[in-house]
Amino acid sequence: MLENDDVQAVEKLNEGYRAITEQLSRVIVGQQQVIDELLIAMFARGHCLLVGVPGLAKTLMIRTLADALSLDFSRIQFTPDLMPSDITGTEVIQEDKLSGVRELRFLKGPIFANVILADEINRTPPKTQAALLEAMQEHQLTVGGKRHLLNEPFFVLATQNPIEQEGTYPLPEAQLDRFMFNTFVDYPDEQEEFDIVRRTTADVTVTVTPTLTAEEIVALQRIVRRVPVADHVVRYALQLARLTRPHKGDAPDFVREYVNWGAGPRASQYLTLGAKARAVLHGRFSAECEDVRAVAYPVLRHRIMTNFNAEAEGIATDEIIRRLIDTVAAEEDEAVARGKLPKILRPADAR
Repeated sequence: MLENDDVQAVEKLNEGYRAITEQLSRVIVGQQQVIDELLIAMFARGHCLLVGVPGLAKTLMIRTLADALSLDFSRIQFTPDLMPSDITGTEVIQEDKLSGVRELRFLKGPIFANVILADEINRTPPKTQAALLEAMQEHQLTVGGKRHLLNEPFFVLATQNPIEQEGTYPLPEAQLDRFMFNTFVDYPDEQEEFDIVRRTTADVTVTVTPTLTAEEIVALQRIVRRVPVADHVVRYALQLARLTRPHKGDAPDFVREYVNWGAGPRASQYLTLGAKARAVLHGRFSAECEDVRAVAYPVLRHRIMTNFNAEAEGIATDEIIRRLIDTVAAEEDEAVARGKLPKILRPADAR
């Protein structure tokens, strides 16, 4: 349960959300859904993979977010010749000029920042991609047998071009699963593109005012963990994830037909955490099924592996998720109207 201090923190988080959005809108035109998903992932202590064609201001958005949050920002351009030590840092031999004693000294790499932009992450070989795995999961690095803790908050934002795939190294499933969200950055609509052209072709310099410090963000991340969630909301998130697994008995027919592999337990965790973060960002003190549905696409999009049947019939992952949301009833009234009470709404002793 949230205590009085927590309630005040939720109100502060909602105010911070509005302030951050306002600062971002001074630089970024539109993309409100993308901004919301970035903030949800950050306050849930997750990482985000942004997928979109070049020229959609992905890098600018991430840099502006770091500035609006008064966080250290580090951009890493992933290239085929990038080495793991270029990300993590390396040990060098250093000699003391007075004593003449030589010793190993660790020089920190660009990953020692709060916001990491892994630009075009699929441009580098798996060996270098793997340098991020421990950092993303454990918030630490092990170099030369020594553990180095990363700065908090720690947030990895990776970009990927969905079109140009020549000379790229697709991310392995283990690394994709480390990302809380797979966020799709779409083209702006006509009015938004008009505003972009007007704004970026004029001699105008826009400054962003920091709204939250690193310490405040860490404290607010803890508040998100304490947001209450009803059992039926947790079961709803659980069902959305479990029904993506075609080899299980409860999987719908369309999942068995179009899916090779479904989402693992991290999906259920991130659906629940994302719902909590979304609720408090919008000023509510508990998460609902509506919040789970809102984060279902970015959470499940990269955790469902479709098969040849889906490719042949043009069935994308988002269509699978849409059908899942339509299949699983979220509220009792909806279930009664369908004439069937799903497992998530039954008492434990009745399932």
